[in-house]
Amino acid sequence: MARAERLLELMQALRRRRAPVAGAALADELRVSLRTVYRDIAALQAQGAAIEGEAGFGYVLKPGFTLPPLMFAVDEVEALALGARWVEGRADEGLARAAKDALAKIAAVLPPERAAALDWPTLLAGAGRAGEAERVALPLARNALKEERKLRFAYADKDGRRSERVVWPVALGFFESVMMLAAWCETRVAFRHFRLDRMGRVEVLPDRLPKARRTLLKDWRRAEGFD
Repeated sequence: MARAERLLELMQALRRRRAPVAGAALADELRVSLRTVYRDIAALQAQGAAIEGEAGFGYVLKPGFTLPPLMFAVDEVEALALGARWVEGRADEGLARAAKDALAKIAAVLPPERAAALDWPTLLAGAGRAGEAERVALPLARNALKEERKLRFAYADKDGRRSERVVWPVALGFFESVMMLAAWCETRVAFRHFRLDRMGRVEVLPDRLPKARRTLLKDWRRAEGFD
């Protein structure tokens, strides 16, 4: 592995972790010696990478330092393209446009032999188009999540029973055939999951969430047994 490529791999290994990681663990992952890891970390720090820690205690990468994206591997380019094209077909107009723009920015900085993976993809995304109810609900749900505001909508459950809900949005899930909103429901006084294709009269309320969305997300993960 060339040194430039190895440095990028080391940065990626650090980005994937929020807690300090031991040099020995990095050496095992990159299949290099511990001495090489120490030397490469020192080289990245000299280039301005905000890597904190020291030998024997572990290392953590602070945000704010990036390397040029010219080092994307072909597999990485294909993975990004596959995900972006799935979003183009499944999400709302705003996300679809963002996916196209992201691919265009990536293509602009890739060397020709790697940009070809975008122009002539071997991996194709066959996402079905979102239904009308999903196309209406999705941008409003995303807006409520971004602004941390309550969301109100009419809802029909699987048996067709209708109700009016006011919820505190937590996260959106994109599955093969449905989109789901995880939220705290004021009616049920508990976390619930709502299919976007069963929503109607969706409205973002001016009311701010009683809790920060990050706190709600932690509570939801705990309630669902993810933590």
